[in-house]
Amino acid sequence: MSRSVSTTEPRWMRWLLIGLALGFLVLNLALPLAAVFFEAFRKGWDAYVAGIVEPDAIAAMKLTLLVASIAVPLNIVFGISAAWAITKFEFRYKSLLITLIDLPFSVSPVVSGLVYVLVFGLQGWLGPWLQAHDWQIIFAVPGIVLATMFVTFPFVARELIPLMQEQGREDEEAAISLGAGGWQTFTRVTLPNIRWGLLYGVLLCNARAMGEFGAVSVVSGHIRGLTNTMPLHIEILYNEYNFVAAFAVATLLAGLALVTLAIKTLLEWRYRDQLHVSGH
Repeated sequence: MSRSVSTTEPRWMRWLLIGLALGFLVLNLALPLAAVFFEAFRKGWDAYVAGIVEPDAIAAMKLTLLVASIAVPLNIVFGISAAWAITKFEFRYKSLLITLIDLPFSVSPVVSGLVYVLVFGLQGWLGPWLQAHDWQIIFAVPGIVLATMFVTFPFVARELIPLMQEQGREDEEAAISLGAGGWQTFTRVTLPNIRWGLLYGVLLCNARAMGEFGAVSVVSGHIRGLTNTMPLHIEILYNEYNFVAAFAVATLLAGLALVTLAIKTLLEWRYRDQLHVSGH
């Protein structure tokens, strides 16, 4: 049996490619991550804790968790519904729906934030009406939630669509032919089949929701203790040269990224096993 093409490359070429890859990872991942933790603990444990338990930091953490707890479940509902419609039914403008799902990937988050200001801001299209009814969207929690939902809504749908296309419609059609209703078919057939892909999409959606900066920065108003999420709070601390506190809060987001990476790897492993068992 002939060897694969990848094993016929000269040894020096393989080591060069491996070295370049490792060097890129060290330069762009390991060193910045190490710098975050080094700066956070540069003045000791007490200074680190003080930066985290400071009232504005606590408020930023609570707001970040609140926004994620609203945006992620809504995006789960949208993602499952969109993936179900696209993969299980034929209808006009299906390609348009797929294009719209991909829209946040091609639009700058800052631009999306500006669009919300244009629509819901005081001088925007709906601004006078909102002001007359004493409703505030921009520079308040609702605007932050809307901006976060916009930049994160593709993640669940985009993970489920190819998975559900690969699985086809046979299982659902068999369940319906045996007398199962729509909800029974979804909960007992579809949902178990997509559980690992769904968890994978939710994981990425949550990580992006908690770390989003651009769109949230535009609609938040940067009100300390009220509309600053963790990324915005870090920016303010850094601009004020309060580096220890800024990096202390940044370690929490870095820790989230590391946990996300670990869970992502685990889910990918389980996801591959699922596909292998299903025969794909």
